[in-house]
Amino acid sequence: MRIVIILIAFAIAIISSGFGTVYIISEARLRDFQTDSKFDYPISMNVAAIEQGRHIARTRGCMGCHGQQLEGKDFGEQWDWPERAVAPNLSIYANNNDAATIAAAIRQGIGRDGKALTSMPSFNFARLTDEDTAALIAFMRSAPLVEISLPKPKLGWSVRWDFARGAETHMADWADVVPLLQVDPIEDPERANGEYLAMTMCNECHGLDVRGQTLYGQRTPDLAMVAAYSREDFETLLETGVAIGGRELGIMSLVAPDRFPELSETELDNLYAYLISLTEEPISADVPWRPEL
Repeated sequence: MRIVIILIAFAIAIISSGFGTVYIISEARLRDFQTDSKFDYPISMNVAAIEQGRHIARTRGCMGCHGQQLEGKDFGEQWDWPERAVAPNLSIYANNNDAATIAAAIRQGIGRDGKALTSMPSFNFARLTDEDTAALIAFMRSAPLVEISLPKPKLGWSVRWDFARGAETHMADWADVVPLLQVDPIEDPERANGEYLAMTMCNECHGLDVRGQTLYGQRTPDLAMVAAYSREDFETLLETGVAIGGRELGIMSLVAPDRFPELSETELDNLYAYLISLTEEPISADVPWRPEL
């Protein structure tokens, strides 16, 4: 009997040691990144800046994850990765943290605890300008406070194991590999604005260069395919999520009506001009969001 107890105790010690090792390595991995310089752009709380921020929040999908009133959202069983995903109340978050902390979460994928985030798609905001980031912060701070009960987010052991063994990439690393904007805003301001829109709206799903993504068993299209659309059909696609021929497009059909009817005619024109020009550009093969290519 004594031998059995000793063996059980030994097994427990080994298991505990294993969990402890995974925890320590995963925590170190979540702090392994390069940080940008501090954000010091002034936050103007005037009507124009707040409206600009509201437009950014709507078109970039903040309400989709954080609630239509920025009240936060518990994804619960809807999304079981990384075990318990909880989008915080943005009004509380923005008013309880300084601008540099908020900007780091938005654009760099770094939480206020100094660790990389795991669920926030910061890569979608990595190329957001200082002005638009400041406006977004102003909007979040100005939003009426709507409080709901939210649980604490939880990073499960299976996800920690993936981070520990290098099989998972945190958001700070994803944000760091988003391609730089390429179109010269002086020589081609319309297409440059279209690139900016694409690289801060569309790369959440369509790859960090909007040329398609093949991660996690899912494939999203290269947005050069927009060249097959007329300008009118393109607008219908963005406003309704319905493709040519009346085809429903899964998550696009859910996301588009919530975000893109907000786009102005000029923004639609610029985005269309940029996306159809992609047919003339090569597709990078050696990128982590298209590992099969």
